[in-house]
Parts: sequence; C-alpha cells; structure tokens
Amino acid sequence: MTDPAAALDARILAAIVAHALDDDAFLALARDLFAYQIAGNAPYAAFARSLGFDAARLPERLDEIPAVPAAAFKGQRLATFPPERCVLWFETSGTTQGSGGRHEFDTTTLYEAALLASFDRMMLGDGQRLRYLLLVPEPRERPHSSLGFMMDVVAERRGDGEHGWYVHEDALNVEHFLDDAYRAIAEDRPVCVATTAFALVALLDALASASYTLILPRGSRIMETGGFKGRSRIVERDELYREAAHRLGVPIPLIVAEYGMTELSSQYYDALESRSVVEPRVKRAPPWLRPLVVDERGRPLPEGIIGTIRHLDLANRGSVIAVDTEDLGAAVAGGIVLLGRDAGAELRGCSLDAETLLRRRG
Repeated sequence: MTDPAAALDARILAAIVAHALDDDAFLALARDLFAYQIAGNAPYAAFARSLGFDAARLPERLDEIPAVPAAAFKGQRLATFPPERCVLWFETSGTTQGSGGRHEFDTTTLYEAALLASFDRMMLGDGQRLRYLLLVPEPRERPHSSLGFMMDVVAERRGDGEHGWYVHEDALNVEHFLDDAYRAIAEDRPVCVATTAFALVALLDALASASYTLILPRGSRIMETGGFKGRSRIVERDELYREAAHRLGVPIPLIVAEYGMTELSSQYYDALESRSVVEPRVKRAPPWLRPLVVDERGRPLPEGIIGTIRHLDLANRGSVIAVDTEDLGAAVAGGIVLLGRDAGAELRGCSLDAETLLRRRG
C-alpha cells in the first residue's frame, strides 16, 4: 500500500524542483493535502468540522480551506504523525514570553528543499558561492530556531566551506565579525551577511561608534529578516538599508528582506524587480506557497485593499496547510506588500531573539 505522506511529499517535491505550479494544480494538491491532514491531525479536523468541512465535503476554493491562527500552535499539537516520529521541531513565536508552541516535522526533506529552492532563486541568482557571516541564532545554542536551521543548511550547502556565527547568548560578538569580514575582504571573497533587523542595527551602531566603514567584496549581499515588532529601538527600513549600504559597502539592491514564520515551511523574499527602492518592496512567494489577504471574516480582498495575511503552504505537509497571521498587508500584482502588524497582536518574531543586542554588544 502506498504511504499517503510519501505520495504527497513526492508531488510537493516535484513542484518545488520544477519551481512551477499553476492555479488548478495548486488547488488540486491543496485539496488532497487538506484531506490528508484532517485524517491525521485531530485538532485541525475538529476545527474544519466546525466550519462544515470533512472528508466528504472538501473545500472547493483556496479561500475555503480552514486556516488556523498562528497562535493555535501554542495551544495544542498540530501534527499529522505520532510524537515518536518527530525528527525536528521549531519553537513558534512568543517563546520569549513563555507562551510558545512547536512546529513539528517527521522529515526535513520538504523544508530543506523549499528553503534552498527559494534562496537559490532569490538570493543566489548569479550562482555565487558565498561565505556566510551569520548574525542569527546558532543551531548548537538554539537547536529549535527555524532561522538558525535555515541558515545552517544554506551555509553548508551553498557556501564556500567557511562561515561564522556572531550571536551568542543574545550578545553580538562584533570583534569576531570584523575579523572574518576583514579576512573575506583580504581574500576578495564575496559574503552574505544574514541577519535579523535588530542584529543589523546593533552591528551598524557598533561600527558607527568606532567610526568603521567596510567595503565588502563585490558581489556581497545582505539578507535581513524580522521587523522590530514595536519593541525597544525602532529604525525605519529606509534608514536601516542606507546605513547598511554606507557601513558595509553593499548596494541597496543587494540588501534583501526575507519574510517567513516558524509556523510555515516556506519563505517570501523581496521581488527582484522591486529592489531598486527600499519601500515599498513587493514580497514574492514561490509557486508552492500562496498568500491571501483577507478581511476580519476571512473573506479574500481585492488587490490594493489592506487586510490580514493568510498563507497556504504546501510544504507544511506534516502540520496544517493554511495559517492566519496578524500581519497586515495588501495583495499587488506579483505578490504582497507588508504593512506592519495588527495593533492588538501579541509581540512575536525573530527579532525578539536579538532584542537585547543593543544593550549587550561585545
């Protein structure tokens, strides 16, 4: 008998490898994935039944697929497999307040394939083998950080064989970063600085206080992820990118924002054609991830109208396909524009991991 999970994984992986999935094919795969998930994920099945869907009545449209709030991962286990089959789990947002949950995986195949396929296309379109300077949680210290896991995979499989981690116990080791940056400059080795917004602010403040200005090798780039979530010091993205371009010598079009969530298995990036300016930039999803902008009743909104963002991620095979967020945005041709968070939403996200960096540099 064919294993339903393996069969779905094969279909999803084929879409990731092809980097193509039209609307009809996405809906067909989404319906099959939803049917699989409600058969094995009891909380999700109960939620779906409350909305009138079950194995006998599947959603007919993407916007009908029941979407769980991101916060639901904190209250219960949302997985299609028994706990003993879990091989990896990530702490969901809110863990700084002790209220986090878990996003569990019974295999890392889809997660790794999805993150590499998007990173290759959106960050490595020129095929460069970069050296990775990582201002994100190190997996040895934070084994359940999805961002740390992601960048560890990228550095190991797409790097030049050397990379460094500079955030330890919420402190940024500026001296270590500078040592490695200057060595890359001396070797004329292009680098990718992968960083949360808070860590980037901390680094730039340290460089400014010491009157340091670097010119990273030609072809270097920056991947920035995570906003400020309304806490501590806030720096507008335009100011942040211009200061990064000045202090690190990386042109603004090569400073790219990634947008993801621990509750998802796929990521958005700034669309290539929107990188000539800092704001507004359009975030583009890969073909196996579809965003919907919805109103307070979950109804899809037309392009240009502000609502909350819902994600339908086929790579979330082992959990739930559809996740509602409190992130505000608007659909535009080719993607979405992010506009911040619902004022009543709980503070969450990657930047909270590095929030104390501004007070504990060194």
